[in-house]
Amino acid sequence: MENATTIDTAADGAELQAEVSAKTTIPAEELDRLTTDIVGALKSVYDPEIPCDIYELGLIYKVDIEDDRSINIDMTLTAPGCPVAGEMPGWVENAVSAVAGVGPVNVDMVFDPPWTPDRMSDEAKVALNWY
Repeated sequence: MENATTIDTAADGAELQAEVSAKTTIPAEELDRLTTDIVGALKSVYDPEIPCDIYELGLIYKVDIEDDRSINIDMTLTAPGCPVAGEMPGWVENAVSAVAGVGPVNVDMVFDPPWTPDRMSDEAKVALNWY
């Protein structure tokens, strides 16, 4: 992953933060737009069993934006036996692929570290009455 920009979720899942490689060829303004639009696309995907989007639930662990604009996403599920485990990566791929200016999108399902409610944003906790 040479010359990649990594967007990692904060420990509490509240916000993605970009670590911009000094060698990236994507202009900063374009990178900001891509980051914002990718987050928006991720927020359009909902877990069908939980009335909250996957971004706010903290299911997105990492997003890498490569210089060729290909996107690599590490995500998880609230539980490995989730009934939509086979479908959700495709939903994420389709949502992010629709962002203007991105190249191929690859979504990897990971379970390490396991998801916990601590990864949820405050917005998700309020929506689910988990306060």
